[in-house]
Amino acid sequence: MQYLIFFGCIIAVVIIAKILSWPFKIIFKLILNILLGAVLIIIVNTFGSGFGLHIPFNAVTALTSGILGIPGVILLIILQYVL
Repeated sequence: MQYLIFFGCIIAVVIIAKILSWPFKIIFKLILNILLGAVLIIIVNTFGSGFGLHIPFNAVTALTSGILGIPGVILLIILQYVL
C-alpha cells in the first residue's frame, strides 16, 4: 500500500511540474523570438540601407517581431515600404 501512495505522489509531482513549466516555456519562446527579431531588424537595417530601408528598433517593433517572429519582421518591412 505504501508503494501505491509513493508512486501516486510521484505522478502528482510530475503533473504539477508539467503544468507549472508551461508559462516558462512561453516566456522563453517570446524572449527568443524578440532576440531573433532584433537580429533580423539589425540585418535588414544593415543591408537595407542601400535601398533606403530602415526599421527603427523600439518597443512596438520589438513586440511585433517578438510575437510574430520572422513573419513579423517581413510585416515591418512591408509596412515600411507602404508607409
